[in-house]
Amino acid sequence: MPDDAGRSSLRLRDGEVALAKREAIDEELVRDGLLALDELEQAAGPPDGPVDFGAVIDLKERLLGRAHEAFQSARGDPLRADYVGFRNRNQDWLDPFTQFMALKSAHQGAPWTVWRPELALREPAALDRAASELTQAMEQHSFRQFLFFRQWGRLRQHAADLGVRILGDVPIFVAHDSADVWAGRRLFDLLDSGLPRVVAGVPPDYFSETGQLWGNPLYRWEQHAAEGYGWWLRRLSLALELVDAVRLDHFRGFQAHWEIPGDAPTAETGRWVEGPGAEFFQAAQAELGSLPLVAEDLGVITAPVRELRDRFELPGMKVLQFAFSSDSNNEHLPHNYRCRCAAYTGTHDNDTTIGWFQSAPEEERGNCERYLGRPASDIAWELLRLLWASVANWSIAPLQDFLSLDGQARMNFPGRPQGNWAWRFGEGALTPELQERIRQLNRTYGRLPGRPKSA
Repeated sequence: MPDDAGRSSLRLRDGEVALAKREAIDEELVRDGLLALDELEQAAGPPDGPVDFGAVIDLKERLLGRAHEAFQSARGDPLRADYVGFRNRNQDWLDPFTQFMALKSAHQGAPWTVWRPELALREPAALDRAASELTQAMEQHSFRQFLFFRQWGRLRQHAADLGVRILGDVPIFVAHDSADVWAGRRLFDLLDSGLPRVVAGVPPDYFSETGQLWGNPLYRWEQHAAEGYGWWLRRLSLALELVDAVRLDHFRGFQAHWEIPGDAPTAETGRWVEGPGAEFFQAAQAELGSLPLVAEDLGVITAPVRELRDRFELPGMKVLQFAFSSDSNNEHLPHNYRCRCAAYTGTHDNDTTIGWFQSAPEEERGNCERYLGRPASDIAWELLRLLWASVANWSIAPLQDFLSLDGQARMNFPGRPQGNWAWRFGEGALTPELQERIRQLNRTYGRLPGRPKSA
């Protein structure tokens, strides 16, 4: 971890920034002269309730289309130089991405494996023809990326001004139907058809009796090594331009990953295959200097995984909801924490603390209350206090726990393909009383921004 990784609370978790109002971002387009305020007012939807992603996507498509039209006119002149600079700095990933997105739209959303062979295989002459035919669509996608990076930069600077550091997230795997795989087939374990020969997942575990079949293509790590891990190093470097530190998802996959046949119906059929191990992190260290990474080391963790994490002094993760299923030696109990860790009440994959406690086996609830030293009366805040009082470098909790919400506000169910990520907090939820309660929690346990660095 970098030297400035003090003992603090990260209030923006996993790179997911919860915004109280949709208009907060779209108003940036008004500020830049690309939309009129009345266009936002006409498009305004319900302020509260679950996210309707279909409606949001349709709305954003319309608004961003209008913004791009304005940008192509004289109204876009003040942004022109910044846009050109963005294009030039990010050409290596931006060009294949915009090509992929434009071609995918032209094929009505069909995966790249069913496109015409010359396009699926990225033959230069075919790509040149497509680029001349799809110039406008490619420009639209390039413009949208420019807007995102511009708006995110403003948000990150605002966070920095408030003393808030942002922890991002880099999943170990990428989607098969993506620009990454289409443009870098040599780096992935694919059949001649382009379909995955083997796919990613995990064996049966706490979350699923049949394991988790993620379906992502696996890497040809020998090819990555031959290229000096350049694809990965560019990925990490770009992520660290957006955030202050990165949670490296499924860290154990860098030591060994669960390989499942591409046609398997569940993750039960698979085998452990060695990953790149220390060689990868040595390359990352040489490129980045320090390693501002948090190792997501949950699940089936073996001694070699721990050794890899500790060799590079990476903080691991602790989850308080996992702490009460066994005895006092449970590594997720706060008295067993080491300083170098990020501790969560629960992650996005868990129920809310109240939802967890209500559905936990009686023995777990009893263990929890014995650890607290009293019957639970305000379980979300009692566990928040345990976590904030621990020696963990970082204490992290979902907003749902600060709001004392039950399982109706759960964010994600691992392995469930639909119905996730729809919860959002309502306008007015962050009351002055709640803000003061959080401030006092941080003050009591030395986790306010600006606290002196830990040793």
